[in-house]
Amino acid sequence: MNKEMKIAILIGDGMADRPIESLGNRTPLEYADTPNMDALARKGICGLARTVPIGMQPGSDTANLSIFGYDPRESYSGRAPLEAINMGIDMGKGDAAFRCNIVSLEGGVMKDFSAGHIDSGYSRLILEELAPHLPYDFIELYPGVSYRNIMIWRRYPYLEITGSTPPHDIHGEEAAKHLPNGDGADILRKIMEISERVIRDSEKIRRGKESYRGEPTSAWLWGGGWKPKMKGLRERYGLHGYTISAVDLIHGIGRAAGLESIPVEGATGYIDTNYEGKAAALIKGLKKANIVFLHVESPDESGHEGNLEHKLKAIEDFDKRVVGPVMDGLQQYRDYAVLVMPDHPTPVAKRTHTPDPVPFCIYWSTGTGDPALAGRSAGGFSEKAAAESGLFIEDGHRLLRIMIRKKL
Repeated sequence: MNKEMKIAILIGDGMADRPIESLGNRTPLEYADTPNMDALARKGICGLARTVPIGMQPGSDTANLSIFGYDPRESYSGRAPLEAINMGIDMGKGDAAFRCNIVSLEGGVMKDFSAGHIDSGYSRLILEELAPHLPYDFIELYPGVSYRNIMIWRRYPYLEITGSTPPHDIHGEEAAKHLPNGDGADILRKIMEISERVIRDSEKIRRGKESYRGEPTSAWLWGGGWKPKMKGLRERYGLHGYTISAVDLIHGIGRAAGLESIPVEGATGYIDTNYEGKAAALIKGLKKANIVFLHVESPDESGHEGNLEHKLKAIEDFDKRVVGPVMDGLQQYRDYAVLVMPDHPTPVAKRTHTPDPVPFCIYWSTGTGDPALAGRSAGGFSEKAAAESGLFIEDGHRLLRIMIRKKL
C-alpha cells in the first residue's frame, strides 16, 4: 500500500436492520437523515458484504474480526478472550475466558441482558461480593465496563468450550431453557446460581442501588474461548494505528492485531456516548498512524432494546457527529480512504443480531483505477441502495485488502 495513505474505518454497530412498517416499510438507515454517509455512497463505492460467515453465530466478535481483515473461520476462538486481552488479563496456555454479564431476570425470564445498563462501579461491587462465595480456586472474576465483565477459568480441563447462549439473544424468554450445556456446564450453572443468591442477600449490593444505576439479579456466563493467535496488521499490510471504542471487544481485537487503544472520556457504549470526542481522537491518532478503527456501540444497544426512536437517533448522531467531523478532518491529507459500515444487523423487531449481509461504503480521495469498481456508487447509504449497486463481497474480511489495494 501507499505508506502515505491514511485509513479511517467507521463502524456503526448494529445499524443495519429490516424494513419496518411504521417507517413506510423502510429500514432505519433508509429513513434516518444521514447526509454524510449518503454523500460517501454517491462519491465512493457501495455494496453488501457478508461479515458473518455462513454457519457461524452472528456476533459482534465474528463480524468485527471480518472488518479488521481477519477471516473468523481461521481466527475466531471465542468472544471473551478478545475482551480479556484488552483488559490486560494474562491468559496462559489452557486457560479459558468467559463473558460474565450482569443481567436482570424476572420470574425466571430474561428481562434485560444489561441489568438496566448497570454502572461499572456497581458491577465491580457485585463481583467483589461474589468472589468469596465461589468454591473454586481456579475461577477468577474481572470487572469491565458496565455489564460486560470477564471470568477466567484457569487450567480449563476440557477439549471443547462449554456451550452457552448470549443473553441478548433470549430477551423475554425463560432463562432456564438457555443455561450452559456440555462439559463444565455444572460449574458455570453453579456460579450463576450463587450469583443470584449473593445479589439478593448482600447488604452492600442492596445499598448500591442508592449510588449506582442498575437492576442486577444475576450473573450470566457465555462467550467462552481460548486466547487467539493472530498475525498483526503491521506484519500483514504495514499498518500501525489505533482503536477507538467504549467496549473491550473492539480494543481486544485491535490489540490482537497489533494496534493500540485510545481512551475517550465519556465513551459509554450507549446513546449518550461522546461522539465528538471519538471523532477528534481519530483525527489526532492519524497524525501518528496510518489506520484508525472507530466503533460506536449505540445503534446496536438500541436494537437490542427494541427502541426504534433511539436507534434512529443513534444512526443520525453517528452520521452528524462522527462521519461528518471525520471527513472534515481528513481534508488535511491528500491520500486517504474511508470505510463506513455496520458490523451486523440488529433489527429492532428481533432485538438480537442476524447474519444478513450489511451495506458498506468505501471512499478513496484519489479514486480507484479498477474497472470492476466503476459505477458501483449508490444514491444513498442503506441496505436497499447497497444491494442495487450489484457489488457483493462474500468474504467480508476482504474489505480491508480492497481498501489498501484499491481494487477487488
